[in-house]
Amino acid sequence: MSIRPMVNRDSAYFWEGAALGELRIQRCNACGALRHPPGPACPGCGALDRGHLVASGLGTVFSYVVHRHPPIPGKELPLVIALIDLDEGVRMVGEVSGVEPEEMAIGMRLRVDFARVDDELTLPFWRRV
Repeated sequence: MSIRPMVNRDSAYFWEGAALGELRIQRCNACGALRHPPGPACPGCGALDRGHLVASGLGTVFSYVVHRHPPIPGKELPLVIALIDLDEGVRMVGEVSGVEPEEMAIGMRLRVDFARVDDELTLPFWRRV
């Protein structure tokens, strides 16, 4: 068993993009503001006209945590979770793979990758550039 993300009308575009290998960021079609996590209305202008852009998939570690306990179903611990400042200007949380906890550093450059869990779910994760 693994924990699955909640998919709703505000986030469906994100998960559809992940299945295609795209990291999508919500964009307000009225004023152009970017936001993550997605929501129904633009926090800047209040418009309900939402779209998205495909991000470069590159970012910089703003902060991170090494999760050692409690166990997480379907995950091997320790697990590195980072706050990543995307080059497009929004911040995203994500799992970092291929970097040992003692190697993690604020300012490290990361790129997104995708792991297909099953026919219905593909998850983004992050690797060192």
